[in-house]
Amino acid sequence: MTAAMNARDALARLRAGNARFVSASTRAADDDPERRRRELAAGQRPIAIILGCSDSRVPAEIVFDQGLGDLFVIRVAGNIVAPSLVGSVEFAADQFGTRLALVLGHTQCGAIEATVRALTDRTGSPSPNIRSIVDRIRPSVEGLLSSGSEPDPETLVAKAVRANVRASVDQLRHGSEMLERLIHVEGLAIVGAEYSLETGVVDFFHGESDPA
Repeated sequence: MTAAMNARDALARLRAGNARFVSASTRAADDDPERRRRELAAGQRPIAIILGCSDSRVPAEIVFDQGLGDLFVIRVAGNIVAPSLVGSVEFAADQFGTRLALVLGHTQCGAIEATVRALTDRTGSPSPNIRSIVDRIRPSVEGLLSSGSEPDPETLVAKAVRANVRASVDQLRHGSEMLERLIHVEGLAIVGAEYSLETGVVDFFHGESDPA
């Protein structure tokens, strides 16, 4: 099996893949999918871990123009961080040597909008399970509401999407002894980004300059 790709090269590959996606010049489809499946049956070496939202409009492999076996994708509404999700990131980073983890939020995120409604309209959640997602996003939105200004709902959601990505990145960086060790010793980089539903562009805005 080939050596793991370093974080800087993996990030560059994601940037290039998204540029191809935006320009409608994608090329990830393998000319010989049967051969690729056989190769991957022996093991995997994903170039990046993607913690993204479950939204059907943001499939990471397509957005980054990557193929079978290229990405280790974890999807959950609101790209939140919970123990099992941290464990999934740890698993890929430790077992496969993946050195880039990307938290990928997106514009018009329904989980963010639900959290904003819960805080501004005082509406209750329809189920305790959905409320558990809202409660993990809540601190990011509350921080914006307590800043003293009262942005319009659309602006509040846009700011909250990015605040939630930053919070998830920080939780991964500082909420796991294993990930902290991999960051300091093995070169793991944890980066935040936002996908635009309107343009298809991924904006890497949190920690993107860190990979060495």
